[in-house]
Amino acid sequence: MSEQIQTIDISRIMEMLPHRYPFLLVDRIINFVPNESAIGLKNVSFNEPQFQGHFPSVPVMPGVLIIEAMAQTAAIVVVESLKLKSAGSLVYFMTIDEARFRKPVIPGDSMHIHVNKVHSRKTVWKFKGEARVGDTLCAEATFSAMIVQDEAAQD
Repeated sequence: MSEQIQTIDISRIMEMLPHRYPFLLVDRIINFVPNESAIGLKNVSFNEPQFQGHFPSVPVMPGVLIIEAMAQTAAIVVVESLKLKSAGSLVYFMTIDEARFRKPVIPGDSMHIHVNKVHSRKTVWKFKGEARVGDTLCAEATFSAMIVQDEAAQD
C-alpha cells in the first residue's frame, strides 16, 4: 500500500504549480496517495472573475475551468510523486477525452476534484478525473499530460 498524505496546503500547492490568481483552481489537497491519486478542493466564490460574464444572472463555473482544476490536481500528483523542483518542470495537456458535464457548479459550492492515475510512461501521465459537489457527480474526463522542462526557469 502506498504512503498516504492527508493534506497539502495552498502554500505548498503554490510551490508546486506555476499558476496564480485568477487561474490557480485548487485551494487544498485533502487526500494524496503518491504516484496514484489525489482529491483536491476548490471553494467556488461569486467574486471570481469568470462569473462577471458566465453568466451574470445565473453564474455557472465554465466546464473548461472544471477540467483545468482536474489537470492542476493531477499536476500536483505528478510533481509531488516525482519530487520535481517547482521551478524546473511544467505539466502540459496532451489530450482530453470523454469529457462529460452532468450538473452545474455554482458559487458557494465546494468542488471536490478526484484524480486517479490510469498509467504513466516516462514523461506522459494519463488520469481519470471527476468533479463532485457533495455526492453529486458534476463533471468527468480522461486526460493526459506531458512533463517538460521549463526553459525560462533554467536560466
